[in-house]
Amino acid sequence: MFRHTCRFVARANAMRWRRPFCTDLAADATFVEAWKKTIPNVDPPQTPSAYMAPRPATPSSIPSKLTVNFVLPYSSELAGKEVDMVIIPANTGQMGVLPGHVATVAELKPGVMSVHEGNDVTKYFLSGGFAFIHANSIADIIAVEAVPLDHIDANLVQKGLTEFTQKLNSASTDIEKAEAQIGVDVHSALNSALTG
Repeated sequence: MFRHTCRFVARANAMRWRRPFCTDLAADATFVEAWKKTIPNVDPPQTPSAYMAPRPATPSSIPSKLTVNFVLPYSSELAGKEVDMVIIPANTGQMGVLPGHVATVAELKPGVMSVHEGNDVTKYFLSGGFAFIHANSIADIIAVEAVPLDHIDANLVQKGLTEFTQKLNSASTDIEKAEAQIGVDVHSALNSALTG
């Protein structure tokens, strides 16, 4: 029976009627006409693309600067700032973003984000978030929490790491273990950010 499965699946796929994919239902005149005959009091449905703003054009040449928007839930750290490069702590590893970078969405893990502007480098510690890199050399970085690296007290980080490690070792429920593990992960990332 199993050796004939491929033949049955291929035959079933060939017999299926296929309609060409269309994202613009309103442009199909026969559909609109049929809709108005059936339901004259209701406008025909529209696809989500009818409500979206047009995508910004991809520049024909690579810009010399990257425009960065760095946002936290309670403030905007960088708004439309033109920089040379940003290095973000993506889940897949450190990711350098330059002007002309391919469009990407990346989840951020706890770590250091560095903003390079000429010879100046500003570093922030991020607890996590997302980065949206657009094809038109704009990077939107959204973090849950962030603090400039030079505002972090190394003694408090060591104390917190010790505290959360003890909580992890003594945790009895899954919730306690998960909370303690998050604390260990964040304080470990803080510690490695400070030690270099």
